[in-house]
Amino acid sequence: MKTYQINILASAFALLTLGACSDSFLEIKPKGTNLEANYYQNQQEAYNGLVAVYDVVGWQGGGFVTKQNALNAASDDHYAGGGGPTDITALQVWSNYTLDPSTGPQGELWRKGFSGVFRANVLLQKLPGVPMDENLKARYAAETKFLRAYFYFDLVRFFENIPLLTEPVSTSEMYNVLQAEPSAVFQQIETDLKEAIENLPASIDLATEAGRATIGMGRALLGKVYLHQEKFDLAAQEFAAVNGTPGETSQYGYQLLDNFGDLWVVDNKFNSESIFEINFTSQSNGDWGCVACTEGNVLNIMVGPRGYNAISDDAPDYVSGWSFLPFTENFFDAIHGDPRYKYTLANLDSLEKAGAVTYEKGYMNTGYFLEKYAGRQSGRSTGGGVMELNFRQNIYEIRLADTYLMEAEALVRGGGNQGRAQQLLDAVRARVGLAPIPANFENIMEERRLELAGEGHRWFDLVRTGLAAQALADRGFVAGKHEILPIPLLELDNTLIEQNQEYGGTK
Repeated sequence: MKTYQINILASAFALLTLGACSDSFLEIKPKGTNLEANYYQNQQEAYNGLVAVYDVVGWQGGGFVTKQNALNAASDDHYAGGGGPTDITALQVWSNYTLDPSTGPQGELWRKGFSGVFRANVLLQKLPGVPMDENLKARYAAETKFLRAYFYFDLVRFFENIPLLTEPVSTSEMYNVLQAEPSAVFQQIETDLKEAIENLPASIDLATEAGRATIGMGRALLGKVYLHQEKFDLAAQEFAAVNGTPGETSQYGYQLLDNFGDLWVVDNKFNSESIFEINFTSQSNGDWGCVACTEGNVLNIMVGPRGYNAISDDAPDYVSGWSFLPFTENFFDAIHGDPRYKYTLANLDSLEKAGAVTYEKGYMNTGYFLEKYAGRQSGRSTGGGVMELNFRQNIYEIRLADTYLMEAEALVRGGGNQGRAQQLLDAVRARVGLAPIPANFENIMEERRLELAGEGHRWFDLVRTGLAAQALADRGFVAGKHEILPIPLLELDNTLIEQNQEYGGTK
């Protein structure tokens, strides 16, 4: 992953960086920077270009800002935490809603999204001329369109007013790019996904292709796109195709795991509940010389308890981490007593009071840490590099319990099959031994909160359902402003891009 020191639009238009850093779906990692005119001469180079697009999915910024940790920090379930009020300022200012155009996570999130879009656009332009099997070429194009839709979906949700680019732009035109209407961006996302679904495989060989796009991934993402726009009937249709009969195996092979805790076993990658998963490895030799180049999961070290010291023999084997994203007291109250509690929340406060451990109290410490992703001694790197940057735990982007609950929401809010909505909610709760409750909007939202805690969904859920202003009022959230991020200041220099009006612009 390249750290751009100049306007990301300008640099990426001019040059395609193929120096992939994260592991994505395969072991081959293309190296070097190549002018696009001299590349894509054969199938192998097309394949390398596809890897470069996938690479951006696992983007981890050099300043330790990622999509998942930023979204968690912004939600009502976490504080930013860390070592102090200026520790990773980008997370702090989103957590307390003091962000502005010059300070916040927007630069990294914009870089990630448009780096993926630019790589996808170049590959889609070059693929028709590559001498290779036409069926394989169609699959590559479908995967690339799926990924472009994924990047644009994040960009339009984060920033709302963004450029819409579907082909490479010359250096002479790059400073004249205009922002598109959000409706046009959503239309392009839908088009990309529908076209992708036609040529994506229904299944893949997990031994060699784990993480690559499938029909199920495409339809799940399309369902999310429809749900965000409140196209409830269309969303429910896509989710139903992915979910199948609640509690059983769907047509694409998805099935809820019997044990919720098995979702967080580090080596249980690409299991039957996983729909869209981001792959990490402990073999990349990541070190402090290029934090953004590691292929390990930085979330593992970030959320672990600071200064951790196990005293009793039966204490958890956490690695001493950086104490980011502690759960709020309100979330503890919500999940305490739920069967998912012990797999979701690490209660260091309780362990310390019992004399089992000691730990250093970080910023805004509550004693409640993100168990799902807390790094453990058993997960330490077996390769080279520094321990902190080489954890191998994957991250779920979409999993089946998520799509069950999104379909239930679409049915309830859209006046669809209420009986099926009840079955979907029941299945998620039955998996952890909970009795049925009515499938209404409030219960479904609370179930999403408890089931998906710490996985980066809560903030988007609050914003798209209009609940953010109430849930985040005590954090400084201002309705009509903080539903989106400001455009990074760097993108406004010598371009026609305008700042969002919520942050002092005219767009």
